[in-house]
Amino acid sequence: MAHIKMIGIGDEGKVSLLPIYEKWIYESEILIGGKRQLSFFPDYHGETLAIESGLSSLVERLCSETRKVVILASGDPLFFGIGSYLASKIQLEIYPYVSSVQLAFARMKERWQDAYFTSVHGRSMKGLVQRIDGKEKVAILTDKENSPNKIAQYLLSFGMSEYQAYVGENLGSSNERCRWFNLEEMKDTEFSPLNVVILKKIAEAPHWSIGIEDEEFFQRKPDKGLLTKKEIRTLSLSALRLKEESIVWDIGTCTGSVAIEAAKIAKEGQIFAIEKNEGDLENCKQNMAKFRVDATLFHGKAPEGLETFPDPDAVFIGGTAGGMGDILDICCSRLREGGRIVLNAATIENLSEALQAFKERGYHTEITLAQISRSKPILNLTRLEALNPVYIMEARRKEGE
Repeated sequence: MAHIKMIGIGDEGKVSLLPIYEKWIYESEILIGGKRQLSFFPDYHGETLAIESGLSSLVERLCSETRKVVILASGDPLFFGIGSYLASKIQLEIYPYVSSVQLAFARMKERWQDAYFTSVHGRSMKGLVQRIDGKEKVAILTDKENSPNKIAQYLLSFGMSEYQAYVGENLGSSNERCRWFNLEEMKDTEFSPLNVVILKKIAEAPHWSIGIEDEEFFQRKPDKGLLTKKEIRTLSLSALRLKEESIVWDIGTCTGSVAIEAAKIAKEGQIFAIEKNEGDLENCKQNMAKFRVDATLFHGKAPEGLETFPDPDAVFIGGTAGGMGDILDICCSRLREGGRIVLNAATIENLSEALQAFKERGYHTEITLAQISRSKPILNLTRLEALNPVYIMEARRKEGE
């Protein structure tokens, strides 16, 4: 295999390189990089190869290459770059340059070790709002489609106006430009395709702890109460054993209360919710916007639509409206290793059906009967008023199954 070096380079081109790096580039026999990076070396006499699509074909070629190779990458190749992927596939040495985010913070004159870093470069903005909600300082790598104005429009659609934005364009080049914006200004401004967005929190914002009060949710009227109650919701979320990167299904989401609180825990994961009632789905959408959750919603009756969701780490079943067997067939067969399915049942008949269904599919179950009472004033006294009892069933695949 060839001796391969990966060298980070800034937007200012050759002047960003140490002399030894430039020497290595001109001594190489193949120079690989993006078109912009390659354009910095019009006098290079070896073979050049532009990276224009996926990296798997490049890896395949490099594995059989015997000549000296230099790969050019923008900024720090190990910061949301190609460095980590290539290093996991081939032997190479990495020599980073300053990342665009580091330059942006330098222009701001702000420390950056306490910032939250994320990227929408070449990926969907889906779920961005719950990832950054509550963070004091956020750095976002962008692209042509997910531009600063699109990011501002997206965040404002969730009521996220507490941030001031700093946008650094063409950082390090002769046409560098850095500006502050509020999000209302930013949503109507055009930017250079090469930019970095830094959000700085300048105002207080709403915060919700686990166990959001039932009254906070938009609900169906006049039939209020068609949501998983706070206490049952909290117990069910605990049983799901969620992690920060969990993929969660919420079947029969109704107002979306479980999906919303699951997203507050699995901020780096993905939330998928399905609901058959159009009115409830509209309430769910309003709740998602209010509580800053960007879940994938599907209008339909499960198991319809479940085939479009990625394999879950956790499944919550709040209602099946019939068809429990077909739903559990999919959930049990696609649940990831170590995952949990939590089913809420209000009747003994549904509990019995679910218990037998999980047993037939090789799942171990644990059942909690939650009988909750809440205090209620009566004149100058206090009494307790019972909520409807709910069976909380936690199911997991038996070892070896």
